[in-house]
Amino acid sequence: MIALAAASKEGLRPFKRRIVPPAPADAQPAELAHQLRWLIAIRMLVICTVAVTYQFATSGTAGDEVAWLARPARVLLAGGSVLTLVYIALLQFLPQRFVVAQAYVQFLGDLVLVYLFINVLGGPAGGFTILYLVVISVASVLLRRSAGLIVAGLAFVMHSLPLLAAHYPLPAFIQPATPFPSTVQLVYNLMVHLIGFYAIAILTAYLGRDVARAERALAERDADLAHLQALHHDVVQSITSGLITTDVGGIVTSVNLAAEEILGRSRQQLIGRHIADSGLFSREAWAETSEHHLVTKGSGVHNLRLEHDVRRGDETVPVGYSLAILRDGRGAERGFIVIFQDLTELRRLQDQVRMKDRMAAVGAMAAGLAHEVGNPLAAISGSTQMLASSLAASPSQSKLLDIIRRESQRLDRTVKSFLEFARPRPRRPKRFDVAAALAEHVELLEHSPEVKPEHRLVVDLDPPSVEIVADPDQISQVFWNLVRNALKAMPDGGTLTVAGRIWEDRYAIRVQDTGSGMNEEERANLFHPFKSFFDDGTGIGMAIVYRIVDEHGGEIVVDSEPGRGSAITVVLPLEGAATATAPGEAES
Repeated sequence: MIALAAASKEGLRPFKRRIVPPAPADAQPAELAHQLRWLIAIRMLVICTVAVTYQFATSGTAGDEVAWLARPARVLLAGGSVLTLVYIALLQFLPQRFVVAQAYVQFLGDLVLVYLFINVLGGPAGGFTILYLVVISVASVLLRRSAGLIVAGLAFVMHSLPLLAAHYPLPAFIQPATPFPSTVQLVYNLMVHLIGFYAIAILTAYLGRDVARAERALAERDADLAHLQALHHDVVQSITSGLITTDVGGIVTSVNLAAEEILGRSRQQLIGRHIADSGLFSREAWAETSEHHLVTKGSGVHNLRLEHDVRRGDETVPVGYSLAILRDGRGAERGFIVIFQDLTELRRLQDQVRMKDRMAAVGAMAAGLAHEVGNPLAAISGSTQMLASSLAASPSQSKLLDIIRRESQRLDRTVKSFLEFARPRPRRPKRFDVAAALAEHVELLEHSPEVKPEHRLVVDLDPPSVEIVADPDQISQVFWNLVRNALKAMPDGGTLTVAGRIWEDRYAIRVQDTGSGMNEEERANLFHPFKSFFDDGTGIGMAIVYRIVDEHGGEIVVDSEPGRGSAITVVLPLEGAATATAPGEAES
């Protein structure tokens, strides 16, 4: 005993539930078994409903026996209970490959139960023959047209046997129904039910097929939508620019990973709060900018890229951002999109470009200055030496001549530094052991008069042997400029540390002192020519260091604070600059 609700629920339930394409063929038995379990539960519910309804409908009829259940209701409940137990046992203990056979067993059992119920009520002449249609419909929905036609044929046989037994001699176990007045009426009844049963089987099968197609199409659309949503999410989360969306009132609705990293705030700290809390805008600036966008429909000066400093923990990060209106598919304004980037690296590259331009200009000026000063200086120095050797000068005159000679020599060294900065010799890169070279330089430094007893040297080279492709003379020049500056920063003594490490495909040389350190302005001018922090300096040494490291494709990292000393790290590629060309190419 089953109802159209079973066919409706089992045929349409996957249509609502699935969000992925239909399972492959080897997974269909499991799906059918699941549907049969639902069918068992719905069948028992319908049986109980029909039995109770019948009992109430006939309990007041004259001549009925006084009993707690009428005979048809007892037959229906008993038969349904027995069949339910049989169906559950078959599904539980038989392998899944027999699930189609189990479905046919259930359909056959339902037909037998309907047959008994109808004949207990007086035969197929009553109105309960419609229950056959329910069994046919369920078979057509679950197993498509072939099963529906088979069940329709069996249902027609069960419907016809009692009618034929009333007019023709048939086996005694077939209970005859009430005979029709004429054979014509019998044939008419049989033909109507035959056509009706098969029509229901075919129509329901087509309906089931259309439902299955609609289910597959919806599942494919759901899968495509899920894929697009996942792709959209992955794209938004993968871009390196920060992206924040807000509603019209400025409340944050979504944040990508880059935005969390740039702002130093988690998604939970941003979503649901006003965008001014992110640090990108003040509330006044946001109100002005967003209102301008809404009034101008997104056109105007505020579409230009703007820059703003954002606090991220203890540091200030330069951020460039742009604002656009967020619209839905109909063009309605739903909020705003804020796209922004951390400009720290861009600022650093801009500073490098400005430094190179400045050093190129200073180099040209230094070349001219050295030429103009060099010739008069040579004449002054030569004349002073001639005067000192030809005249019997008094002590005061000799002292003046010594001052002239000493200052001329100092000026000569300065001129040579200018020339070295303005006209550097070509690089001659070759493969050499940079760690061993650093160790030798430190050993020489230990015996240098620049190192006082109050100074302490620490060497930390790991590994002790590392080969790189570079100009060894220029790398030595970098070393000596760095350590001399470090020693000058510790006139009263301190610790000088020289360290070397391999970092990925580069080698890092770190020179650290415990001197006075540098403030922000001194750090900014460290590599500018003619910016010396010491009385006897020319301001050329660190500019030469910068130029050499830059030509080798390396970089310099400065870490210094007033009162805490300085650490300067030179990072060089192990295999030399990729674009470097020089008269002396890399030698092995």
